[in-house]
Amino acid sequence: MSAASVRAAGPRAGWTAGALALMVLAATLALIIGPTEIDRGGVLRASLDELLPWTIGHSLTDTQASIVANLRLPRVVLGLIVGAALSTAGATFQGVFRNPLADPYLLGVAAGGGLGATIAFVNEWGDGQGVLDAVQVTAFVGALASVAITWTVGVLGDRARSATSLILAGVAVASFFTAVQTYLQQQNTEDIRQIYVWFLGGLTTSGWSEVGQAVVPTALCVAALLLAGRTLDVLSVGDDEAAMLGVPVGRVRLLLVVIASLLTATAVAVSGLIAFVGLIVPHTARLLAGTSYRSVLPLSAIGGATFLVLCDLAARTLLTPAELPIGVVTAFFGAPFFIVILRTARR
Repeated sequence: MSAASVRAAGPRAGWTAGALALMVLAATLALIIGPTEIDRGGVLRASLDELLPWTIGHSLTDTQASIVANLRLPRVVLGLIVGAALSTAGATFQGVFRNPLADPYLLGVAAGGGLGATIAFVNEWGDGQGVLDAVQVTAFVGALASVAITWTVGVLGDRARSATSLILAGVAVASFFTAVQTYLQQQNTEDIRQIYVWFLGGLTTSGWSEVGQAVVPTALCVAALLLAGRTLDVLSVGDDEAAMLGVPVGRVRLLLVVIASLLTATAVAVSGLIAFVGLIVPHTARLLAGTSYRSVLPLSAIGGATFLVLCDLAARTLLTPAELPIGVVTAFFGAPFFIVILRTARR
């Protein structure tokens, strides 16, 4: 290993260790803070009892232990999973399209997922809860369908499969899907409130079934994208330069877009549409650790998990006993941050 590689690995390891410590702190706070007062040490021991293969023991009552095991813990775990998924996908899209304003919903995933969920709601196929509920399934299928259509439209007449063509196709497809979704809502006004709540995103109905549904595909997709850090670094120099270095740009872009879209669709299926996570976190990681995606991707995954857990904590505690949709909280922080990014990009 060269001296330059050793010097680069040191800061990366330091940022990763710091981000992991912050993630553990955020998860701990989310576990011990809630509307029901429970002994904090007991909460942590009960959580470890659920997560570890051996028993530690705790002094909580059966009701308190049930609150921790079936409400708080799965909600925190799902928040970690969804946050990591959205932020890793966002970082990947930013690398693939060489655009710091790209996010996981760039190619119409949000519009497709929203249309799929709307179809399920207006036909009363499900309520979005439980394993593979109809709302989750149709949202997942709709999200992937929108990406497939976007890719097909984007490459027609553009054999180079340029980033600009795909982005423009994504805008067109998202607009069409949104128009169909709006029409369905207007024809089924009695379902608008339920649809609107789903659109704002949330972890309120999360349980171990949703965790089990999301954890495996998220882990596989995140691992695959982390391994693609060096490839994203090559793509960042430009398509022509990457091709000269032996990278099959079209095929690599397709593969990365498919993986990132699967990751986003998985998150959308279990949590609805949560905005700005995939925009804020990767950009912050890039500002802190530099432009190499070997640093940006792992920091984005850890940072996204931390950010979403903290936003969910704010969503359920700021207006206790009422609860804010988590999308409102992420937008509250994300909208000003988006303006800052715009000003920075303009410079």
